Amino acid sequence: MCLGLLCCVALFIWGAGSMDTEVTQSPSHLVKGKGQKAKMDCVPMRGHASVYWYRNKLEAFEFLVYLWNGKITEDTDMFKQRFSAECPQNSPCSLEINSTEAADSALYFCASSQSTVLRVSSS
Repeated sequence: MCLGLLCCVALFIWGAGSMDTEVTQSPSHLVKGKGQKAKMDCVPMRGHASVYWYRNKLEAFEFLVYLWNGKITEDTDMFKQRFSAECPQNSPCSLEINSTEAADSALYFCASSQSTVLRVSSS
């Protein structure tokens, strides 16, 4: 239920440490009002060309997008409607929600890989 200005979207980003052997995400959490932009950054492990974004809602993982060498290779219809992602060379990768909704409240995860792996499916 949304109560006027009190309606907000809480986005939690899983954050690993800042060592070179881990994926790092920032910020650690976001709180946004309905209809705002929300941007999350991810620094993949050094040497990894594949980046994946997932979200976890009610203990179910949802695949959002897969980028390989900075280009979107696979995504979902939900992603195409309101999300965008980029992974510029020598910069953090990012996931952005173009216009937040209450349903976007979730944990967001970034993962990286040296090569393509099968994605996790909740169905």
